[in-house]
Amino acid sequence: MIVKELKTALFEQCFQVVEKRHQKIKQTISDIEESLLEETSSSAGDKHETGRAMLQIDRENAGRQLLEVENLQALVKKIDIRATSDYARLGSLIYTNQGAYFIGISIGAVAIGKTTYMCVALHSPIGNQLSGKKKGDVFLFNNLEYTVTQVS
Repeated sequence: MIVKELKTALFEQCFQVVEKRHQKIKQTISDIEESLLEETSSSAGDKHETGRAMLQIDRENAGRQLLEVENLQALVKKIDIRATSDYARLGSLIYTNQGAYFIGISIGAVAIGKTTYMCVALHSPIGNQLSGKKKGDVFLFNNLEYTVTQVS
C-alpha cells in the first residue's frame, strides 16, 4: 500500500472513531432529555426532585463530553494527510525501529495489512517525542531507544 493510501486509511479510522463517539453522546443527551420530560410529568416529592437532579448532572456531564468530542472533530479536520514534510507533525506517518505511528488523535493500535500503526495525538507523550523528528533522529522513550527510519 502506498503512503497516500495508508495515511488515508489511518485518517478514516480516526474520523470514524470521533464520529461514533459524537453520535453516541448525542444519543445519550437525547435519552437524558427524554427522561427529564418523563420525570417532569411524574409525581412530585423528594424522590422526584432527586431523580431530576441526577438527570441534570448526567446532562451536564454529557454536555462536557460533547464539547470534548467536538474539539476532537475540529482537530481531525486540521489533519492534512496530503502535505509532505521531512519532519514529523500532525498528519505524519512515522516509522521507527520500535513501530509505526500516525500523528492524529489517540485511538490506539490500527492494523492495516500486516502492519500495526499506533494512532497518537500530537500532544501525547509519544507524540511530543515524535514531533519535529526527521529520518535518522534518535530519542529515548520509556527507557527504549527509538530511531526514526522514515517520515511521510
